[in-house]
Amino acid sequence: MTVARLVSKATPPLKPTDSVEYALGLLMETRVRHLPVVDGERRLLGVVSEEGLLDAPGPDAKLDTLLGPTPLSVTTQTHLFEVARLMMENELTSIPVLEKGLYVGLVRRHELFEWFARTLATHAPGAILALEVSPRDYVLSQLVYAIEQSDVKVLSISTEMPEGADGRVRLTVKLNTRDASRVRLLLEHRGYRVVAAFGEDESDEDLLHRVQQFMRYLEV
Repeated sequence: MTVARLVSKATPPLKPTDSVEYALGLLMETRVRHLPVVDGERRLLGVVSEEGLLDAPGPDAKLDTLLGPTPLSVTTQTHLFEVARLMMENELTSIPVLEKGLYVGLVRRHELFEWFARTLATHAPGAILALEVSPRDYVLSQLVYAIEQSDVKVLSISTEMPEGADGRVRLTVKLNTRDASRVRLLLEHRGYRVVAAFGEDESDEDLLHRVQQFMRYLEV
């Protein structure tokens, strides 16, 4: 999935002759902390941040006096995973999108977040299992096969690989059923540790117990 799907043209870019006061107003209106500065030929000149604007000499200062080195940008063919990495590593709330070297729009962080939410089937009803397993025992195809042996479909899987040699793989699995009891037993039998389960049909007491288990797990 590439940026072309999420590029937004609704938010106008700033011009180099715009003032700091105008730029701050547009940031507030669009609810982002970063906006591109583009000239009349759609060339990307830079990106201004809320922090940088607040440190400017004054509200009437022009943006062309605040621009730094070559700004970070992506193309319409950049994969959304790469966009997410760049935005996270650089703490960006939006990122300019170029096509053939010219500005065509931007991707905003909240729209990227909404896309990830859809791909993880967060809108669909069903149980969510938080799992842990040793890296040597983790085979994605075998995990899915084991779950589907219980006549349950996997809607999404997210994986967090261990940072150290002794770490365990963490997985979050979304299922198409609220009754995950059989799946949990099967996975535990195959070496998976079920850390927590959410969205199941269970009593308030069971739910509280599972939430407490999960909170203790996060504190480890």
